[in-house]
Amino acid sequence: MSERIELVEVGPRDGLQNEDVILDAARKVELIERCVAAGARRIEVASFVHPGRVPQMADAEAVVEALGPAPDGVSYIGLVLNRRGLDRALDTAVDSLNFVVGATEGFNRANSGVSIDETMQEIEEMVPEAAGAGRFTSVTVSVAFGCPYEGEVAARRVADLAGRAAAVGTDEIALGDTIGVAVPPDVARVVEAVRAQSGEMPIRLHFHDTRNTAIANAYSALEVGVGILDASVGGAGGCPFAPNATGNVATEDVLYLLDRMGIPSGIDAEATAATGRWLGEQLRKQLPSALAIAGGFPSGPSGT
Repeated sequence: MSERIELVEVGPRDGLQNEDVILDAARKVELIERCVAAGARRIEVASFVHPGRVPQMADAEAVVEALGPAPDGVSYIGLVLNRRGLDRALDTAVDSLNFVVGATEGFNRANSGVSIDETMQEIEEMVPEAAGAGRFTSVTVSVAFGCPYEGEVAARRVADLAGRAAAVGTDEIALGDTIGVAVPPDVARVVEAVRAQSGEMPIRLHFHDTRNTAIANAYSALEVGVGILDASVGGAGGCPFAPNATGNVATEDVLYLLDRMGIPSGIDAEATAATGRWLGEQLRKQLPSALAIAGGFPSGPSGT
């Protein structure tokens, strides 16, 4: 089991991209700064996608410019789907780029408008270019555990895509349970298949809590030695191109698990829960974080 976990805070990007309320750049910057103050060191801050497709991310450049240089030890991540997105991202100060490919044709076409092979060919060109520009790169395989259009997804298919990404030198592979269908045995099975294809490449896991299995899946990831997990403050978000894909697992709920297990992350759970409650106020809704509602144990953010 991993002795230390690195959490990637995806709330400012994946958390906001499917919300009805669109936050302005100033409030997005405040959200990111609150996450940094709580201890987050890797944060998705923007998505360089077509504003007509994801209007919540239309101000990506403005957000990055307003943030200014990342504090020491902090990495700002931008999501990229295609060549146009890469060009936009490289014109900003984000120091890490996350490329995305769907594990199924149905989802990849809904998300990117092209086939899997077309997306992978672009990724195979873009990863070395981004690395040459001094950016850390990751490749996320979306719907790695199940697809809203095609159902079950074979682990071999996910592993093949991860292997192609590893072959062109990406720094990290991420596996997304985009619609929240995975259960713990799935996590172990897919991670094992990906490792067989990508060797010692670091693996990151991205869970949605659509069916209340995300925390169990996070524990399963720890058991098989995965040291990097995505989470979204407050449990905000979801994928706009995956029907019924509700929020990501809440960062503070994952922190509660880690803290009670004695696994350090460097992030303050109470400060994160407070940020989640603040974000819910901005979005005018109750976010699904359990810790923000119940508080920690024996004491926590609610004072119980």
